[in-house]
Amino acid sequence: MNEPTLFPTPEPIAPEPVAAEALAEEPAAPAPIAPLHENSAAPAIGEPGPPAARVALADLEDGQPVNGVYAVRGRELRRKRNGEPWLRLTIGDASGGAEAVCWEGAEELYAIAAPGTPVHLTGLFEVSERWGAKVKLNGLRLAEQHEFSSDDLAPPSAASLETLERDLRALLATIQDPQLSSLLDSFFAEGSEAWARFSEAPAAKTYHQAYRHGLLEHTLSVAQAVSAAANFFPGIDRDVAVTGALLHDIGKTEAYNDDPLAIDLTDAGRLQGEIPLGYYLVRRRIEDIPGFDPHLAKCVLHIILSHHGSLEHGSPVVPATREAVLVHMIDNLGGRLGSFDRIERELPAGESWSRFDRALSGSAYFAARAAA
Repeated sequence: MNEPTLFPTPEPIAPEPVAAEALAEEPAAPAPIAPLHENSAAPAIGEPGPPAARVALADLEDGQPVNGVYAVRGRELRRKRNGEPWLRLTIGDASGGAEAVCWEGAEELYAIAAPGTPVHLTGLFEVSERWGAKVKLNGLRLAEQHEFSSDDLAPPSAASLETLERDLRALLATIQDPQLSSLLDSFFAEGSEAWARFSEAPAAKTYHQAYRHGLLEHTLSVAQAVSAAANFFPGIDRDVAVTGALLHDIGKTEAYNDDPLAIDLTDAGRLQGEIPLGYYLVRRRIEDIPGFDPHLAKCVLHIILSHHGSLEHGSPVVPATREAVLVHMIDNLGGRLGSFDRIERELPAGESWSRFDRALSGSAYFAARAAA
């Protein structure tokens, strides 16, 4: 689905409020910038803090010092009212994400902190009722290879790749139509290049299943739900519906990059969008299958084109068949529920309500946390 289907591709970026510090006409005195040395790993501000155990972002508490390696997921150079630059970063690890800000040396640090880059940073984690949680930086440099493990920085899928693949292949085996089975095999055959990419791709940049194997996890859950629901509504061609569900987001294999530390749209994703990319991927495979039934082709391709549900959400056509309506509704449901998983993973300990979330157009409440 789009991320979520409430928003068209490419995903919009929510405007962030400017922190109080950014409004100050006279910023604090700049922190010293460490000199560059020929053998240094990278420029930095301040002096690196003393060795300390790295704390996962989800475990940070208000007022806690931060000292460790995290991945840069986004960066933005902003301006104070007096015109001086300040830096806003989105950092992340396997536990979630956080905002980090720096008021001094912003341009130098912006050059260092490219998305996908592991950086060692020092600072203080603060939680404000007005501005939310953020890390105020006083030191940042490129991390050295021995200082981190990629597994600690990339969000994981809740299910293993082995489990997801096993369940996918069990579902593929239920498709009775030989032409649809051949079409699916062209994307999901074991050992194929298409399967290798699909199994690693994320489902989204931010809102749901934004991690390695996320596309497989999301696609499988949507297809399983479509398969089950098809039994309860008359007139639905189950094989067509399940095939469409399995292929509805196939364009994301080309729309997103393959960097788990900084998921972003590719040039093709920005210029064309995941729906057109998916449509042409599937159409080319259909044209490679001799004698493929034109009626089946129209039905499957319509599901891909319409699965965002409306023109304003990025679909060039609205769902016009039972199968397309079913896939759209289940896809939308899967994306919204996936947002709850993301929000809960990033929610501070002891909290049961989230802040406003664009994917839900509101806040999320977690009853189990409230009862604990």
